[in-house]
Amino acid sequence: MNRLTLYARLVRLHKPIGILLLLWPTLMALWLATDGHPDWRIAAIFTLGTVLMRSAGCAINDYADRDFDKHVKRTVDRPLTAGKIKSWEALMVAAALALVSFLLILPLNTLTRQLSVLALIVAGSYPYFKRFFAIPQAYLGIAFGFGIPMGFAAVQGSVPLAAWLMLVANVFWAVAYDTEYAMVDRDDDIRLGMKTSAITFGRFDVLAVMLCYAAALGIFWAVGWQYGLRTWFTLGMLAAAACAVYHYRLIRDRDRTRCFAAFMHNNWLGAAMFAGVVLDYALR
Repeated sequence: MNRLTLYARLVRLHKPIGILLLLWPTLMALWLATDGHPDWRIAAIFTLGTVLMRSAGCAINDYADRDFDKHVKRTVDRPLTAGKIKSWEALMVAAALALVSFLLILPLNTLTRQLSVLALIVAGSYPYFKRFFAIPQAYLGIAFGFGIPMGFAAVQGSVPLAAWLMLVANVFWAVAYDTEYAMVDRDDDIRLGMKTSAITFGRFDVLAVMLCYAAALGIFWAVGWQYGLRTWFTLGMLAAAACAVYHYRLIRDRDRTRCFAAFMHNNWLGAAMFAGVVLDYALR
C-alpha cells in the first residue's frame, strides 16, 4: 500500500488541477460535436482516458526531470526526485497507464485510435522541449488539447476546422496558465538553464499572459458562436473573462504564492466556459 501511495503521488492524483485543465476543453469538444447530446459511453471513455493520460504524462515528466527537480524547491520532495521510487518504476507506471488508456479507445473508430498515438507522442516528448524550446508551454497546450480533435473524430469520424481552431485556442490558454505556473519557478529555472515562457517573455510576462487569455477566449467564443451558441454561452465566456481579469490582479506583482494561486484558479475559468456550453444547449 505504501508503494501504491507513492505511485499515486508520482502521477499527482492528490493534485487534480492538471486533469481538470485537460478535461474542460475535451468535454466542450464532445458537446459541440454532438450538438449538446454526447454519447455518455464516449464521454466516460474520454473522461477516464484524460485521467490516465495526464497521470502517465506526470510520470514521464518526473522521469525526464529527475536530475533537475532536486534543485527546485517546489519539486524536491516528489517521490522519484526524493529517491523513494526508482526510475524504472516511473517508466513502468507511465507505460501501464498509457496501455490502459489505449485499450479504452479500442471500441472507437480508426481515426480516433490514430490520433491517440500522435497524442501519446506529443505528451511523451513534452518534458524534453524544456531543454531547447523557448516557449514549451505552447507544446504543452497541444498535448493538453489533443482531446479536442480526438473528441470530434470519435463522434463525427473526421476533424473539422472548428476543432483545430479550438486546439489553437487551447494552446493560447495553456501558455497563459502555465506561464503563471512558470513564474513561480523562474529563479530556479534560470539557474538550471531551463527554458520557460516566463523567462522568454521577461518583463512582458504579465502582458503576454493577458494577451494569451484574450486570444484563447476570443477563439473559443467565435467557435461557439459558429455552432449557434448564444446567451448562456456568452455569459459563460464573460465569467471566464472575469476570471482572467482576477488573474491579472494576482500576477501583476509577480509574487510566487499569488502566481500559483492564479494558475490553480484556471480550473474555474475552464469550468465557466464548459458550463456556458452545457447551459446554452440545455436551455434552448
